[in-house]
Parts: sequence; C-alpha cells; structure tokens
Amino acid sequence: MQQKLPSQFAYPIAFAHRGARAHASENTLEAFRLGLRLGATGLESDVWCTQDGEVILDHDGVAKVGGRKRSIGELTRTQLPSHIPSLDDLLETCGTQYHLSLDIKDPNSLAKVMAIVRSRDEAMLERLWICHPHYEFLVANRKDTEGAHLVDSTRLAKIKEGPERRAATLANSGIDVCNMHHTDWNGGTVALFHRFGIAAFSWDLQFEPALQTALRMGVDAVYSDWVDRMVDVYRQEIGVEPTTAI
Repeated sequence: MQQKLPSQFAYPIAFAHRGARAHASENTLEAFRLGLRLGATGLESDVWCTQDGEVILDHDGVAKVGGRKRSIGELTRTQLPSHIPSLDDLLETCGTQYHLSLDIKDPNSLAKVMAIVRSRDEAMLERLWICHPHYEFLVANRKDTEGAHLVDSTRLAKIKEGPERRAATLANSGIDVCNMHHTDWNGGTVALFHRFGIAAFSWDLQFEPALQTALRMGVDAVYSDWVDRMVDVYRQEIGVEPTTAI
C-alpha cells in the first residue's frame, strides 16, 4: 500500500466538477445541489459574461439559441436557455457554505465575481478559488481579488521552466495553488510545491484508484464528476466525513 504523504491542508477539498455532472446535467442548479447533497465540500465551474454583464456558469461559453450556437458574450441574460445559471442563481440556491472554484474564461467576469461574492457573503472569500491558465493574469489582478485564493491552472508539459522554478515564482507572486491533471502529479512533485507553500490541486479524478493515489500523495483538493465515488474514497483515506474546514 502506498504510504500516505501529508497534505498542506488538514482536510483536502472535495470539488464536484461542474456540479455532480456524472449524475445530472453539468453546470445546472440541479447538478450543483446534488453535488453538495452527495457530500462534496466544493463546487467547480467556469464563468463568462453576457452582453449585459451577467456572470454565467457554463463550460464552453456557447448557448444554442434559435437553432444555432452563439457565444454567451453576444447574448443577454434573458436570451440564454433557462437551464444555464448565473453566479447569483447558484448562491441564491445553494448558499455560501462551501468552497467555490471558478475558472475565469472571460476576463471581464473577474471583478463581477468578486463583487457578487462580497455582496452575498464576504466570509465566502476564504473559500473562493479563482483559477486561470495564465498565472500572470492573476498576478496582474491580485489587488482586485483580495481575500480570495488564486490558482494557477496548468499542465506539467506547459511549465517550460520546470516545476521548481514555477513553484518559486508562484510563491513570490502571491499565488496560492498549482492545479494540474492528476497524471501530472506524483508524491515528489506535490512535496516540491508544498515546500514553497503552494497547495496542490488535482483534477479529472473519476475512478477510485486515481482518487486513492491522489489523496495518498498528499494533494490538497480533488475534482471529480463522480461525487459519490470521491466522497467514499475521501472517507476511507482521510478518515472523516468531508468538511469545508482546511
């Protein structure tokens, strides 16, 4: 059996990826509610802005309207299909007592995300994880995201300078997390980022062996479509019910 390595968090976060998308239509209020009911301690989605400035939760940023696909940025909120929720809809329906991981797909959405969360529950900022594939964008907007956590979402192959230099750069730049596909992590890489005070998040964990391996190597958060599997493995490996405490 693989030896359990320490996480940076006492209680890793269990994110329902696009809600419980293995059990319900992704990025719908039903999927988000179900993810929390099944025991996830966090929700994940991507954010876009409509033409009239509403922050929308959707993966691809396109909606089928009038028989054809159109960019969310070209549409007003009222033109979108009813199943596509806004960030306001999510917080109104699910409350604020969970971790929220948001991939900033539309740069114009960042300030709006911060304003919405602050207006709903400023305490949720401690559980807000702002993700972007270019950490330089996060650094440039650091002062506008005060109170939230910043996440460098990348792949190991894209870190041309090597993981140690990237970890040092993130630490010096005020970035809190490196988020990579589960195949990019091993125990040594997790420990390397931890040495610089950077948390290690791991995504696309759909099956029990991958979830077990990730939690045993000490990652600080896991993302899965299969929330029931994720929660079962969490109980086995962490030894407690999933909790929003970290």
